Amino acid sequence: MATCSRSGDWCGTSVLPCQDMSQGTSQAFGPSTRSLHRLGVVCGIAAGAWLGAAEVPTKLVGSGLSPFLVSLGMVAGVFVARWTVPMILKGTGYVFRDIREKPHLIVWAILAGSLWAVANTLTIFAIRDVGLSIAFPLWNTNSLIGLLWGWLLFGELSGSRQRYRVLGGAAAITAGAWVLAYASSVHSGGSASRVGIGITAALGAGMLWGTMYIPYRKAYLSGMNPLSFVTVFTFGELGSMLALAAALDGGFQHLASELVSARSALFWLFLGGFCWVLGDLFQQFAAKYIGLGRGIPLSNTNQLWGLAWGALVFGEMAGKDTVARTLIICGSIVMAAGAWVVSSAEAPDSERARWRGAVERECLRYGLRRDRLIASLEGRETLEISKQNRSRRNAFDLALVLGAIAIFVWLATTARRQPVAISPIPMAILTAATLALLVVGGLLLWQRTRFS
Repeated sequence: MATCSRSGDWCGTSVLPCQDMSQGTSQAFGPSTRSLHRLGVVCGIAAGAWLGAAEVPTKLVGSGLSPFLVSLGMVAGVFVARWTVPMILKGTGYVFRDIREKPHLIVWAILAGSLWAVANTLTIFAIRDVGLSIAFPLWNTNSLIGLLWGWLLFGELSGSRQRYRVLGGAAAITAGAWVLAYASSVHSGGSASRVGIGITAALGAGMLWGTMYIPYRKAYLSGMNPLSFVTVFTFGELGSMLALAAALDGGFQHLASELVSARSALFWLFLGGFCWVLGDLFQQFAAKYIGLGRGIPLSNTNQLWGLAWGALVFGEMAGKDTVARTLIICGSIVMAAGAWVVSSAEAPDSERARWRGAVERECLRYGLRRDRLIASLEGRETLEISKQNRSRRNAFDLALVLGAIAIFVWLATTARRQPVAISPIPMAILTAATLALLVVGGLLLWQRTRFS
């Protein structure tokens, strides 16, 4: 096993010695940290838009589909997208080599995928019982859980004056969540038991999603590319979702019959899963470059997108009185303001020294190259691949892309308009804004990091 000491021993095969944690961060993080913070903020905003759009198909649960079926349909779309998008951007050769260099992260990625599958299923129950515009902010308490884990495990906010801004923003998020819970429980038209189940499911999803970010941060401190991590992540998602559906929704035979009967809706669920992957990739890059305590709250602006989709497109506010509408809007604004305060607190040198300490621990534990871990956190390429191999795409890449296109085309031919009322003009405006953020965020990532 690789060893390292402060007397100058080497970390793995690194060409750089381990150094005292109390030193400055100029050797660990380059002069471009400010640009990385801005990039992380843009990625967080784009993540919010796409994660918000991804939950729109879950409204189909209102047309009689089982929550397990809805979640499984989305996970299937996620599985296809997670294998397609990374291959388009980097190629299978790059992704497989990155995974082979950090095999210890495979189990962490599968664990994260399993947590996601359970949390996503809980969100379906939450949307069914309390609606999209209310459920969104409640499960976005995951930012508080992620902030706590970031502080405990990775040294985020430690020794930083910015922690007061972050803690103040976290308090605002909590207050907004309770306002929304009160609005849903007192002024909702549903039964008290159903509303209670919806609130519990949303908060449970937030707890699981907040914990899920531990493997994320660990992967990026170990130098793994987010595109590689999510490729392994998806096996935990699909396996856990199949197990949940089989155990709690009548077994595989019943599940198969439900899939056949709901064939006309599967395209929309697949599309939701694809949108979720795009949002999650932006969120992954945000967490990598500005940390859990900042990246997650910023991506949680998806609550505003969820409110917009729910209220403007699906008319969820129509049946609520003035008090309920006011509470929902105010609660969402308070939570969004808190998330913005958290994310705008750029990490100072003292906090980045703590990040560097987390990098050193990964270096010691797994015998990784310290110089490459630092390069990864700065947005630079770490795999030693020639320019020719980086740009090459093989037959397997082409087969994956063509297979994904074929699946979507096949599902589109069987798709039917679902019995859910929508307002087309607000939907067109929200869709255009979401696509614009995809273009802007994607171009910035390519120019600054080449998706590294």
